[in-house]
Amino acid sequence: MCPTSGVKARDLETALLRSFVTIVQAGSISRAATTLGHTQPALSQQVRKLERAIGRPLLYRSPSGVSLTRAGEELLPYAERILSLSAQALTETGRTLTGRCGVGLLEDLAASQLPQALADLARLHPGATLEVLSMSNAAMREAYDTGRVQLVLNELPAVPGPPRWTVRRPLVWAIGQGVDVAADPLPVVLFSNMCSWRTSVLETLERADRPWRVAFESNSLVGVLAAVRAGLGVAALLPTNLEPAMACHDADALPTLPDVELGLARHPRSEGDPLIDAVETALRRMI
Repeated sequence: MCPTSGVKARDLETALLRSFVTIVQAGSISRAATTLGHTQPALSQQVRKLERAIGRPLLYRSPSGVSLTRAGEELLPYAERILSLSAQALTETGRTLTGRCGVGLLEDLAASQLPQALADLARLHPGATLEVLSMSNAAMREAYDTGRVQLVLNELPAVPGPPRWTVRRPLVWAIGQGVDVAADPLPVVLFSNMCSWRTSVLETLERADRPWRVAFESNSLVGVLAAVRAGLGVAALLPTNLEPAMACHDADALPTLPDVELGLARHPRSEGDPLIDAVETALRRMI
């Protein structure tokens, strides 16, 4: 007799995972309900069902939106990959794609599950070559103009060509361990490049009359994460870049951050290429 006989297997429903990921991307249950075409109570019920299946709470809920618990942080990359693989299994099975596609990503997106989704796509098509690049806006534009990258997903003002698709994503406060969010002035960890992201964060603090000081600056996500991890201050990040040790549920003491608008540009000479079509579809699904 099989030793597991009589033990009920637990499965994760992709519909529940899709609801969870959409809530994280939207930053609130109400916005996610609008995106998915569900009612807010129905979506909340799906979250509770998923939490029962996992056995732990996944989201902190507050008037300003939602943030991930440690269990939610742990589940998110698995949920994103399961959804990506499910979609690819439906569309890519039986197809053989060849050629080359270069993809330029905002660094914050390059640190998410997007590269993994593209790697999974490349594995399905051994005859295809994918190159994922993260670089400065000027270098990205040059790579786009010279044809090294055919697709660019970046902040909307920095997209090198006319965007064929845009999406808004929330920013959340990442709070280093031991950081007092009531401190006056508030220690802030910033990206050192002068960009719309940095400007909007500082303007948000100014409008809320929150005195602040720059505790640490870096031109890379790695540096910003290291500073927050070390407890030097708070930083504005995409939810997918939060680490389990970084508190975010105490962010009610901080002003609500603005959304970031992302855009996808595709080089005109790449139109009609089946591989680039597939990569563009994967990017849209994951972001």
